[in-house]
Amino acid sequence: MRDYLLTLCVTAAVTYLLTGPVRKFAIATGAMPEIRARDVHREPTPRLGGIAMFFGLCAGLLVADNLQNLNGVFELSNEPRALLSGAALIWLIGVLDDKFEIDALIKLGAQMIAAGVMVMQGLTILWIPVPGVGTVALTSWQGTLLTVALVVITINAVNFVDGLDGLAAGMVCIAAAAFFLYTYRIWYGYGIEAAAPATLFAAILMGMCVGFLPHNMHPARIFMGDSGSMLIGLVLAAGAISVTGQVDPDALKIFEGSTRQATHAALPVFIPLLLPLTIIAIPFADLVLAVVRRTWNGKSPFAADRGHLHHRLLEIGHSHSRSVLIMYFWSALIAFGVVAYSVHSASMWILLVVVALSAVGLVLLLLPRFTPRAPLWAQAFVPPRYRRRRRTEAEAREAVEGVEGAEGVAEPADGAAVGAACAHAQEHEPAAEVRTPVPAGVNGATALGARSRLPDRRKAGSRQ
Repeated sequence: MRDYLLTLCVTAAVTYLLTGPVRKFAIATGAMPEIRARDVHREPTPRLGGIAMFFGLCAGLLVADNLQNLNGVFELSNEPRALLSGAALIWLIGVLDDKFEIDALIKLGAQMIAAGVMVMQGLTILWIPVPGVGTVALTSWQGTLLTVALVVITINAVNFVDGLDGLAAGMVCIAAAAFFLYTYRIWYGYGIEAAAPATLFAAILMGMCVGFLPHNMHPARIFMGDSGSMLIGLVLAAGAISVTGQVDPDALKIFEGSTRQATHAALPVFIPLLLPLTIIAIPFADLVLAVVRRTWNGKSPFAADRGHLHHRLLEIGHSHSRSVLIMYFWSALIAFGVVAYSVHSASMWILLVVVALSAVGLVLLLLPRFTPRAPLWAQAFVPPRYRRRRRTEAEAREAVEGVEGAEGVAEPADGAAVGAACAHAQEHEPAAEVRTPVPAGVNGATALGARSRLPDRRKAGSRQ
Protein backbone atom coordinates (compact mmCIF):
# COMPACT_ATOMS: atom_id res chain seq x y z
CA MET A 1 0.00 0.00 0.00
CA ARG A 2 2.88 2.41 0.74
CA ASP A 3 4.26 1.87 -2.75
CA TYR A 4 0.89 2.57 -4.32
CA LEU A 5 0.48 5.73 -2.25
CA LEU A 6 4.00 6.85 -3.20
CA THR A 7 3.20 6.31 -6.88
CA LEU A 8 -0.04 8.24 -6.48
CA CYS A 9 1.72 11.16 -4.76
CA VAL A 10 4.49 11.37 -7.34
CA THR A 11 1.97 11.31 -10.19
CA ALA A 12 -0.10 14.04 -8.53
CA ALA A 13 2.96 16.20 -7.81
CA VAL A 14 4.30 16.00 -11.37
CA THR A 15 0.88 16.74 -12.84
CA TYR A 16 0.32 19.67 -10.49
CA LEU A 17 3.74 21.24 -11.06
CA LEU A 18 3.60 20.89 -14.84
CA THR A 19 0.09 22.29 -15.26
CA GLY A 20 1.25 25.89 -14.67
CA PRO A 21 3.95 25.86 -17.37
CA VAL A 22 1.57 23.99 -19.70
CA ARG A 23 -0.98 26.77 -19.22
CA LYS A 24 1.57 29.39 -20.27
CA PHE A 25 2.53 27.23 -23.24
CA ALA A 26 -1.12 26.91 -24.30
CA ILE A 27 -1.57 30.67 -24.14
CA ALA A 28 1.62 31.28 -26.11
CA THR A 29 0.62 28.82 -28.84
CA GLY A 30 -2.92 30.14 -29.08
CA ALA A 31 -4.67 27.02 -27.77
CA MET A 32 -7.51 29.18 -26.46
CA PRO A 33 -10.49 28.68 -28.79
CA GLU A 34 -13.37 31.10 -28.95
CA ILE A 35 -16.34 30.47 -26.70
CA ARG A 36 -18.82 28.21 -28.46
CA ALA A 37 -22.59 28.18 -28.13
CA ARG A 38 -22.56 25.07 -25.95
CA ASP A 39 -19.84 26.30 -23.58
CA VAL A 40 -20.65 27.38 -20.04
CA HIS A 41 -17.52 29.39 -19.26
CA ARG A 42 -17.56 33.09 -20.09
CA GLU A 43 -13.91 33.76 -20.81
CA PRO A 44 -11.53 32.11 -23.29
CA THR A 45 -9.56 29.54 -21.29
CA PRO A 46 -6.42 27.67 -22.40
CA ARG A 47 -6.61 23.94 -23.03
CA LEU A 48 -3.87 21.32 -23.38
CA GLY A 49 -4.05 20.33 -19.71
CA GLY A 50 -3.72 16.76 -20.92
CA ILE A 51 -0.01 17.40 -21.54
CA ALA A 52 0.64 17.66 -17.81
CA MET A 53 -1.55 14.64 -17.14
CA PHE A 54 0.34 12.51 -19.66
CA PHE A 55 3.71 13.36 -18.12
CA GLY A 56 2.22 12.57 -14.73
CA LEU A 57 1.27 9.14 -16.11
CA CYS A 58 4.82 8.59 -17.38
CA ALA A 59 6.26 9.65 -14.01
CA GLY A 60 3.96 7.27 -12.14
CA LEU A 61 4.92 4.31 -14.32
CA LEU A 62 8.63 5.18 -14.02
CA VAL A 63 8.47 5.36 -10.22
CA ALA A 64 6.51 2.11 -9.97
CA ASP A 65 9.07 0.37 -12.18
CA ASN A 66 11.82 1.27 -9.70
CA LEU A 67 9.97 0.23 -6.54
CA GLN A 68 10.81 -3.18 -5.16
CA ASN A 69 7.23 -4.29 -4.54
CA LEU A 70 5.82 -3.01 -7.84
CA ASN A 71 8.52 -3.71 -10.39
CA GLY A 72 7.26 -7.26 -10.64
CA VAL A 73 4.22 -5.87 -12.49
CA PHE A 74 6.53 -4.83 -15.33
CA GLU A 75 8.47 -8.10 -15.27
CA LEU A 76 5.49 -10.47 -15.25
CA SER A 77 3.11 -8.47 -17.43
CA ASN A 78 3.30 -6.39 -20.57
CA GLU A 79 0.15 -4.44 -19.70
CA PRO A 80 1.92 -1.27 -18.43
CA ARG A 81 3.78 -0.97 -21.74
CA ALA A 82 0.56 -1.59 -23.65
CA LEU A 83 -1.16 1.15 -21.66
CA LEU A 84 1.68 3.60 -22.29
CA SER A 85 1.61 2.90 -26.04
CA GLY A 86 -2.14 3.40 -26.36
CA ALA A 87 -2.07 6.45 -24.07
CA ALA A 88 0.70 8.10 -26.11
CA LEU A 89 -1.29 7.68 -29.32
CA ILE A 90 -4.59 8.93 -27.93
CA TRP A 91 -2.83 11.81 -26.18
CA LEU A 92 -1.15 12.94 -29.39
CA ILE A 93 -4.49 12.97 -31.21
CA GLY A 94 -6.02 14.91 -28.34
CA VAL A 95 -3.29 17.55 -28.43
CA LEU A 96 -3.81 18.04 -32.16
CA ASP A 97 -7.56 18.31 -31.62
CA ASP A 98 -7.15 20.91 -28.87
CA LYS A 99 -5.12 23.03 -31.24
CA PHE A 100 -6.62 22.39 -34.68
CA GLU A 101 -10.13 20.90 -34.03
CA ILE A 102 -9.89 17.46 -35.68
CA ASP A 103 -13.02 15.91 -37.18
CA ALA A 104 -15.01 13.63 -34.87
CA LEU A 105 -14.74 10.61 -37.16
CA ILE A 106 -10.95 10.93 -37.24
CA LYS A 107 -10.88 10.96 -33.44
CA LEU A 108 -13.12 7.88 -33.36
CA GLY A 109 -10.76 6.06 -35.70
CA ALA A 110 -7.77 7.07 -33.54
CA GLN A 111 -9.53 5.70 -30.46
CA MET A 112 -10.04 2.36 -32.18
CA ILE A 113 -6.40 2.28 -33.28
CA ALA A 114 -5.21 3.04 -29.73
CA ALA A 115 -7.37 0.20 -28.42
CA GLY A 116 -5.96 -2.08 -31.12
CA VAL A 117 -2.40 -1.18 -30.11
CA MET A 118 -3.14 -2.25 -26.54
CA VAL A 119 -4.73 -5.48 -27.76
CA MET A 120 -1.66 -6.31 -29.85
CA GLN A 121 0.52 -6.00 -26.74
CA GLY A 122 -1.61 -8.26 -24.58
CA LEU A 123 -4.04 -5.90 -22.85
CA THR A 124 -7.24 -7.60 -23.92
CA ILE A 125 -10.19 -9.54 -22.57
CA LEU A 126 -9.47 -13.28 -22.63
CA TRP A 127 -12.54 -14.65 -20.85
CA ILE A 128 -15.74 -13.49 -19.22
CA PRO A 129 -17.25 -14.88 -16.00
CA VAL A 130 -20.98 -15.44 -16.55
CA PRO A 131 -23.27 -16.14 -13.55
CA GLY A 132 -24.79 -19.61 -13.76
CA VAL A 133 -22.49 -20.65 -16.59
CA GLY A 134 -18.97 -20.12 -15.32
CA THR A 135 -15.97 -18.90 -17.25
CA VAL A 136 -16.54 -18.37 -20.96
CA ALA A 137 -13.38 -18.25 -23.07
CA LEU A 138 -13.35 -15.78 -25.94
CA THR A 139 -11.77 -16.12 -29.32
CA SER A 140 -9.18 -13.59 -30.39
CA TRP A 141 -11.68 -11.72 -32.55
CA GLN A 142 -14.32 -11.66 -29.85
CA GLY A 143 -11.84 -10.43 -27.26
CA THR A 144 -10.54 -7.75 -29.63
CA LEU A 145 -13.99 -6.44 -30.53
CA LEU A 146 -15.13 -6.39 -26.92
CA THR A 147 -11.94 -4.62 -25.81
CA VAL A 148 -12.18 -1.97 -28.54
CA ALA A 149 -15.86 -1.38 -27.76
CA LEU A 150 -15.19 -0.92 -24.04
CA VAL A 151 -12.30 1.48 -24.70
CA VAL A 152 -14.27 3.61 -27.19
CA ILE A 153 -17.36 3.78 -24.97
CA THR A 154 -15.38 4.76 -21.88
CA ILE A 155 -13.32 7.41 -23.70
CA ASN A 156 -16.38 9.06 -25.22
CA ALA A 157 -18.37 8.86 -21.98
CA VAL A 158 -15.65 10.76 -20.13
CA ASN A 159 -15.27 13.18 -23.03
CA PHE A 160 -18.99 13.92 -23.08
CA VAL A 161 -19.15 14.72 -19.38
CA ASP A 162 -16.24 17.17 -19.59
CA GLY A 163 -18.43 20.27 -19.69
CA LEU A 164 -18.01 22.01 -16.32
CA ASP A 165 -14.95 23.08 -14.38
CA GLY A 166 -13.54 20.11 -12.49
CA LEU A 167 -16.37 17.77 -13.46
CA ALA A 168 -14.60 15.12 -15.56
CA ALA A 169 -11.43 15.02 -13.42
CA GLY A 170 -13.42 14.74 -10.21
CA MET A 171 -15.79 12.05 -11.44
CA VAL A 172 -12.97 9.95 -12.87
CA CYS A 173 -11.01 10.37 -9.64
CA ILE A 174 -14.00 9.06 -7.67
CA ALA A 175 -14.37 6.14 -10.06
CA ALA A 176 -10.65 5.37 -9.85
CA ALA A 177 -10.77 5.41 -6.04
CA ALA A 178 -13.62 2.89 -6.00
CA PHE A 179 -11.86 0.77 -8.60
CA PHE A 180 -8.62 0.88 -6.60
CA LEU A 181 -10.36 -0.46 -3.49
CA TYR A 182 -11.89 -3.27 -5.51
CA THR A 183 -8.72 -4.34 -7.34
CA TYR A 184 -6.53 -4.01 -4.24
CA ARG A 185 -8.86 -6.39 -2.44
CA ILE A 186 -8.59 -8.90 -5.30
CA TRP A 187 -4.80 -8.57 -5.37
CA TYR A 188 -4.06 -8.45 -1.63
CA GLY A 189 -7.04 -10.32 -0.19
CA TYR A 190 -7.01 -13.24 -2.62
CA GLY A 191 -3.30 -13.11 -3.48
CA ILE A 192 -3.91 -12.88 -7.25
CA GLU A 193 -0.98 -11.15 -8.94
CA ALA A 194 -2.96 -10.68 -12.16
CA ALA A 195 -4.92 -7.88 -10.46
CA ALA A 196 -1.74 -5.88 -9.67
CA PRO A 197 -1.62 -3.99 -13.03
CA ALA A 198 -5.21 -2.79 -12.65
CA THR A 199 -4.46 -1.63 -9.09
CA LEU A 200 -1.44 0.30 -10.36
CA PHE A 201 -3.47 1.90 -13.16
CA ALA A 202 -6.13 3.03 -10.69
CA ALA A 203 -3.54 4.58 -8.35
CA ILE A 204 -1.86 6.46 -11.21
CA LEU A 205 -5.22 7.65 -12.53
CA MET A 206 -6.12 9.05 -9.12
CA GLY A 207 -2.81 10.90 -9.03
CA MET A 208 -3.38 12.41 -12.48
CA CYS A 209 -6.81 13.73 -11.49
CA VAL A 210 -5.81 14.94 -8.02
CA GLY A 211 -2.84 16.85 -9.43
CA PHE A 212 -4.92 18.54 -12.12
CA LEU A 213 -8.01 19.40 -10.07
CA PRO A 214 -6.55 22.42 -8.18
CA HIS A 215 -6.02 24.15 -11.53
CA ASN A 216 -9.37 23.05 -12.95
CA MET A 217 -11.84 23.81 -10.17
CA HIS A 218 -14.28 26.65 -10.75
CA PRO A 219 -13.23 29.16 -11.96
CA ALA A 220 -10.88 27.02 -14.03
CA ARG A 221 -7.52 28.44 -15.07
CA ILE A 222 -6.96 25.69 -17.65
CA PHE A 223 -9.01 22.92 -19.28
CA MET A 224 -7.78 19.39 -19.82
CA GLY A 225 -9.19 19.40 -23.36
CA ASP A 226 -9.59 16.26 -25.42
CA SER A 227 -5.94 15.45 -24.76
CA GLY A 228 -6.82 14.98 -21.10
CA SER A 229 -10.37 13.64 -21.21
CA MET A 230 -9.56 10.93 -23.76
CA LEU A 231 -6.38 10.04 -21.86
CA ILE A 232 -8.05 9.47 -18.49
CA GLY A 233 -10.87 7.61 -20.23
CA LEU A 234 -8.34 5.27 -21.81
CA VAL A 235 -6.56 4.62 -18.49
CA LEU A 236 -9.88 3.92 -16.79
CA ALA A 237 -10.87 1.48 -19.52
CA ALA A 238 -7.45 -0.21 -19.39
CA GLY A 239 -7.84 -0.96 -15.69
CA ALA A 240 -11.32 -2.39 -16.22
CA ILE A 241 -10.10 -4.58 -19.11
CA SER A 242 -7.14 -5.83 -17.10
CA VAL A 243 -9.11 -6.99 -14.07
CA THR A 244 -12.10 -8.24 -16.07
CA GLY A 245 -10.40 -10.29 -18.72
CA GLN A 246 -7.13 -11.31 -17.07
CA VAL A 247 -8.13 -12.53 -13.59
CA ASP A 248 -9.10 -16.21 -13.73
CA PRO A 249 -12.22 -16.83 -11.60
CA ASP A 250 -11.08 -20.39 -10.90
CA ALA A 251 -8.06 -19.01 -9.05
CA LEU A 252 -10.38 -17.66 -6.34
CA LYS A 253 -11.71 -21.18 -5.59
CA ILE A 254 -15.23 -19.90 -5.12
CA PHE A 255 -17.24 -22.46 -7.03
CA GLU A 256 -17.56 -24.76 -4.06
CA GLY A 257 -20.34 -25.58 -1.62
CA SER A 258 -24.03 -24.91 -2.22
CA THR A 259 -25.36 -22.88 -5.12
CA ARG A 260 -26.34 -19.98 -2.87
CA GLN A 261 -22.95 -19.87 -1.18
CA ALA A 262 -21.17 -20.09 -4.52
CA THR A 263 -23.27 -17.24 -5.92
CA HIS A 264 -22.45 -14.96 -2.99
CA ALA A 265 -18.78 -15.93 -3.09
CA ALA A 266 -18.59 -15.35 -6.83
CA LEU A 267 -19.76 -11.73 -6.63
CA PRO A 268 -16.18 -10.34 -6.48
CA VAL A 269 -15.65 -12.01 -9.87
CA PHE A 270 -19.00 -11.16 -11.43
CA ILE A 271 -18.82 -7.53 -10.31
CA PRO A 272 -16.21 -6.66 -12.99
CA LEU A 273 -18.95 -7.20 -15.55
CA LEU A 274 -20.84 -4.28 -14.01
CA LEU A 275 -18.15 -2.23 -12.30
CA PRO A 276 -16.64 -0.71 -15.49
CA LEU A 277 -20.12 0.56 -16.32
CA THR A 278 -21.13 1.60 -12.81
CA ILE A 279 -18.02 3.70 -12.24
CA ILE A 280 -18.92 5.65 -15.38
CA ALA A 281 -22.68 5.26 -14.95
CA ILE A 282 -23.37 9.00 -15.03
CA PRO A 283 -21.11 9.72 -18.06
CA PHE A 284 -22.45 6.62 -19.80
CA ALA A 285 -26.06 7.70 -19.23
CA ASP A 286 -25.18 11.15 -20.59
CA LEU A 287 -23.59 9.51 -23.64
CA VAL A 288 -26.63 7.34 -24.37
CA LEU A 289 -29.08 10.22 -23.90
CA ALA A 290 -27.00 12.46 -26.15
CA VAL A 291 -26.90 9.91 -28.96
CA VAL A 292 -30.64 9.25 -28.71
CA ARG A 293 -31.47 12.96 -28.52
CA ARG A 294 -29.36 13.95 -31.50
CA THR A 295 -30.48 11.03 -33.64
CA TRP A 296 -34.13 11.74 -32.82
CA ASN A 297 -33.68 15.35 -33.93
CA GLY A 298 -32.10 14.25 -37.21
CA LYS A 299 -28.58 15.32 -36.25
CA SER A 300 -25.29 13.51 -36.16
CA PRO A 301 -24.53 11.68 -32.89
CA PHE A 302 -21.28 13.67 -32.78
CA ALA A 303 -22.99 17.07 -33.19
CA ALA A 304 -22.44 19.22 -30.09
CA ASP A 305 -25.41 20.64 -28.20
CA ARG A 306 -26.43 22.00 -24.79
CA GLY A 307 -28.54 19.07 -23.63
CA HIS A 308 -26.05 17.26 -21.41
CA LEU A 309 -26.85 16.46 -17.80
CA HIS A 310 -24.71 19.28 -16.43
CA HIS A 311 -26.46 21.73 -18.76
CA ARG A 312 -29.83 20.59 -17.43
CA LEU A 313 -28.66 21.08 -13.85
CA LEU A 314 -27.77 24.66 -14.70
CA GLU A 315 -31.10 25.21 -16.43
CA ILE A 316 -33.17 24.25 -13.40
CA GLY A 317 -31.31 26.76 -11.25
CA HIS A 318 -28.24 25.07 -9.77
CA SER A 319 -25.04 27.07 -9.60
CA HIS A 320 -21.90 25.91 -11.34
CA SER A 321 -20.26 24.57 -8.18
CA ARG A 322 -23.40 22.88 -6.92
CA SER A 323 -23.96 21.14 -10.26
CA VAL A 324 -20.46 19.69 -10.08
CA LEU A 325 -20.93 18.55 -6.48
CA ILE A 326 -24.24 16.87 -7.34
CA MET A 327 -22.57 14.92 -10.14
CA TYR A 328 -19.78 13.97 -7.72
CA PHE A 329 -22.36 12.73 -5.22
CA TRP A 330 -24.16 10.44 -7.65
CA SER A 331 -20.92 9.07 -9.09
CA ALA A 332 -19.59 8.24 -5.62
CA LEU A 333 -22.91 6.72 -4.54
CA ILE A 334 -23.06 4.35 -7.51
CA ALA A 335 -19.37 3.40 -7.63
CA PHE A 336 -18.77 2.89 -3.91
CA GLY A 337 -22.21 1.30 -3.48
CA VAL A 338 -21.36 -1.40 -5.99
CA VAL A 339 -17.94 -1.99 -4.43
CA ALA A 340 -19.45 -2.25 -0.94
CA TYR A 341 -22.07 -4.68 -2.19
CA SER A 342 -19.40 -6.84 -3.80
CA VAL A 343 -17.70 -7.18 -0.41
CA HIS A 344 -20.79 -7.65 1.79
CA SER A 345 -23.49 -8.87 -0.56
CA ALA A 346 -25.53 -10.47 2.23
CA SER A 347 -25.81 -7.27 4.31
CA MET A 348 -29.15 -5.47 4.01
CA TRP A 349 -27.82 -2.28 5.59
CA ILE A 350 -25.80 -1.48 2.46
CA LEU A 351 -28.97 -1.41 0.39
CA LEU A 352 -30.73 0.72 3.00
CA VAL A 353 -27.87 3.22 3.09
CA VAL A 354 -27.83 3.48 -0.71
CA VAL A 355 -31.61 4.07 -0.77
CA ALA A 356 -31.36 6.74 1.94
CA LEU A 357 -28.53 8.53 0.18
CA SER A 358 -30.46 8.35 -3.10
CA ALA A 359 -33.36 10.14 -1.40
CA VAL A 360 -30.94 12.83 -0.22
CA GLY A 361 -29.61 13.15 -3.76
CA LEU A 362 -33.12 13.62 -5.15
CA VAL A 363 -33.79 16.39 -2.63
CA LEU A 364 -30.57 18.12 -3.71
CA LEU A 365 -31.61 17.82 -7.34
CA LEU A 366 -34.98 19.47 -6.68
CA LEU A 367 -33.64 22.13 -4.33
CA PRO A 368 -33.97 25.05 -6.82
CA ARG A 369 -37.69 24.25 -7.13
CA PHE A 370 -38.23 25.20 -3.50
CA THR A 371 -38.07 28.70 -1.96
CA PRO A 372 -36.85 28.09 1.58
CA ARG A 373 -37.10 31.03 3.99
CA ALA A 374 -34.37 31.00 6.59
CA PRO A 375 -35.13 32.85 9.85
CA LEU A 376 -33.07 35.88 10.76
CA TRP A 377 -31.02 34.03 13.37
CA ALA A 378 -29.96 31.38 10.80
CA GLN A 379 -28.93 33.71 7.99
CA ALA A 380 -25.26 33.42 8.86
CA PHE A 381 -25.39 29.66 8.24
CA VAL A 382 -27.09 29.56 4.82
CA PRO A 383 -25.83 30.54 1.34
CA PRO A 384 -26.42 34.15 0.26
CA ARG A 385 -29.23 33.23 -2.12
CA TYR A 386 -31.38 32.04 0.81
CA ARG A 387 -30.79 35.07 3.03
CA ARG A 388 -33.17 37.94 3.61
CA ARG A 389 -32.57 41.58 3.98
CA ARG A 390 -34.80 44.12 5.68
CA ARG A 391 -36.36 46.94 3.77
CA THR A 392 -34.42 50.14 3.84
CA GLU A 393 -36.13 53.43 4.66
CA ALA A 394 -36.15 54.47 1.00
CA GLU A 395 -37.79 51.20 -0.09
CA ALA A 396 -40.37 51.50 2.67
CA ARG A 397 -41.15 55.11 1.64
CA GLU A 398 -41.63 54.01 -1.98
CA ALA A 399 -43.95 51.22 -0.84
CA VAL A 400 -46.06 53.59 1.28
CA GLU A 401 -46.25 56.18 -1.49
CA GLY A 402 -47.29 53.48 -3.93
CA VAL A 403 -50.13 52.39 -1.63
CA GLU A 404 -51.29 55.96 -1.07
CA GLY A 405 -51.18 56.66 -4.79
CA ALA A 406 -53.35 53.63 -5.45
CA GLU A 407 -55.89 54.87 -2.88
CA GLY A 408 -55.97 58.39 -4.34
CA VAL A 409 -54.19 60.09 -1.42
CA ALA A 410 -52.02 62.96 -2.60
CA GLU A 411 -50.30 63.72 0.70
CA PRO A 412 -46.65 62.60 0.92
CA ALA A 413 -45.69 59.91 3.32
CA ASP A 414 -44.44 61.16 6.68
CA GLY A 415 -41.88 59.61 8.99
CA ALA A 416 -44.49 57.79 11.02
CA ALA A 417 -45.85 56.04 7.95
CA VAL A 418 -42.38 55.04 6.90
CA GLY A 419 -41.58 53.73 10.37
CA ALA A 420 -44.82 51.79 10.42
CA ALA A 421 -43.98 50.28 7.05
CA CYS A 422 -40.53 49.22 8.27
CA ALA A 423 -42.02 47.72 11.42
CA HIS A 424 -44.64 45.91 9.37
CA ALA A 425 -41.91 44.51 7.15
CA GLN A 426 -39.98 43.23 10.14
CA GLU A 427 -43.03 41.68 11.79
CA HIS A 428 -44.32 40.02 8.63
CA GLU A 429 -41.12 38.74 7.10
CA PRO A 430 -42.61 36.51 4.38
CA ALA A 431 -44.55 39.41 2.88
CA ALA A 432 -41.58 41.75 2.92
CA GLU A 433 -38.96 39.25 1.91
CA VAL A 434 -36.52 40.33 -0.73
CA ARG A 435 -34.26 37.65 -2.16
CA THR A 436 -30.68 38.74 -2.38
CA PRO A 437 -29.52 38.28 -5.97
CA VAL A 438 -26.48 36.14 -6.51
CA PRO A 439 -23.96 37.74 -8.86
CA ALA A 440 -23.00 35.62 -11.82
CA GLY A 441 -19.34 36.55 -11.49
CA VAL A 442 -16.74 36.98 -14.17
CA ASN A 443 -16.02 33.35 -15.01
CA GLY A 444 -19.43 31.70 -14.82
CA ALA A 445 -23.17 32.10 -14.43
CA THR A 446 -25.56 30.53 -11.96
CA ALA A 447 -27.93 29.51 -14.75
CA LEU A 448 -27.96 29.37 -18.50
CA GLY A 449 -29.08 32.43 -20.36
CA ALA A 450 -28.17 34.89 -23.04
CA ARG A 451 -24.47 35.68 -23.14
CA SER A 452 -22.96 38.98 -24.03
CA ARG A 453 -19.57 39.24 -25.65
CA LEU A 454 -17.84 39.65 -22.31
CA PRO A 455 -18.24 43.37 -21.61
CA ASP A 456 -16.73 42.83 -18.16
CA ARG A 457 -13.05 41.96 -18.56
CA ARG A 458 -12.10 42.05 -14.90
CA LYS A 459 -9.70 39.41 -13.67
CA ALA A 460 -11.24 36.84 -11.38
CA GLY A 461 -8.87 36.71 -8.44
CA SER A 462 -5.89 35.63 -10.52
CA ARG A 463 -2.76 37.58 -11.21
CA GLN A 464 -2.38 35.81 -14.53
